[in-house]
Amino acid sequence: MTLLVRVLELLNAHQVPHALIGAAALAARGIARSTYDIDLLTTDQRVLRADMWAVLGAEGATVDIRRGDQDDPLGGVVRAESPLERPVDIVLGKHAWQARAVERAERLPDGPPIVTPQDLIVLKLYAGGTQDLWDVRELLRLVGTDRLIADVSADLADHPQSMRDVWAEARR
Repeated sequence: MTLLVRVLELLNAHQVPHALIGAAALAARGIARSTYDIDLLTTDQRVLRADMWAVLGAEGATVDIRRGDQDDPLGGVVRAESPLERPVDIVLGKHAWQARAVERAERLPDGPPIVTPQDLIVLKLYAGGTQDLWDVRELLRLVGTDRLIADVSADLADHPQSMRDVWAEARR
């Protein structure tokens, strides 16, 4: 059983809402990009409890729990690693819009729920890096419909102006 499957089993067993984000979510949308880890998003603070991950340690994995401070844009990150496997990062969001992204994630028969293209774009705009801008442009190229653009624009109405500025740049 892979590390990702074990992490997903633990999240499901504890009824922690979560969704696939990052490069793996891009891959699920048809955009191949190299990445080393697999990222999941949640807003459930229970992921920061060491006892939730103790079973992974007993199975030979290591779990590093990093709590975000008050100024950190994230509530924390939990990194699970096991030899010869891709690490899994569980990103703890702090905002209601991140919780909505997890709630709206598409449930597939196999594997974790995956954030919608709309929410993936907003998450990428929030991250704000050069690679994130490329990711947004690729999503727009592949699945960019008028409806998607309108939905993202509406979502960004209550986000910082800097995110709206990057969104305008991504659409050029």
